[in-house]
Amino acid sequence: MKLKLMILGHARHGKDTVAEILSEAYGLKFASSSHAAGKQIMLPYFKSIGIEYANFEECYADRVNHRQAWHEQIKVYNTPDKARLAREIYSVADIYVGIRCQHELEAIRKEGLYDYSIWVDRSKHLPREASTSNTVTKEMANYVIDNNGTVERLQVQARSLYVDLVSLEYAAKGRQ
Repeated sequence: MKLKLMILGHARHGKDTVAEILSEAYGLKFASSSHAAGKQIMLPYFKSIGIEYANFEECYADRVNHRQAWHEQIKVYNTPDKARLAREIYSVADIYVGIRCQHELEAIRKEGLYDYSIWVDRSKHLPREASTSNTVTKEMANYVIDNNGTVERLQVQARSLYVDLVSLEYAAKGRQ
């Protein structure tokens, strides 16, 4: 059984690392909102405002300098259908990494596109993101992984949580 997961958190708090751990351990495929939206949304947007990149990798690497623009343009892409990008991601991946809009998260949850959401927290080492680029909060997640320790500890937490979630699903299906 493969679960559909939503991984949330602030910039650079370890969301992609958790997705990579789950991918390596359980064969789950993942995609980040930034990566999925970059080529089709952000490259054309930046070109339209006079910012040209040599390639997508350069644009993607520079996203830290334009976090609000990425947030806003993904919102535009998802208007009026707030779950549009999520459906595209989940059609090819088991894990959606990095949603940044509360309203999009609510729409995706209502559509039942994922089974569980996981917040990755590294707040003892890194700052929170401004609400101009991320309106999703820890309280919106089903589970929280504390990423304030070692990579080894993060690996154990991510793997253990996934095993527990799969067990919950099997138990729930057995009761039906």
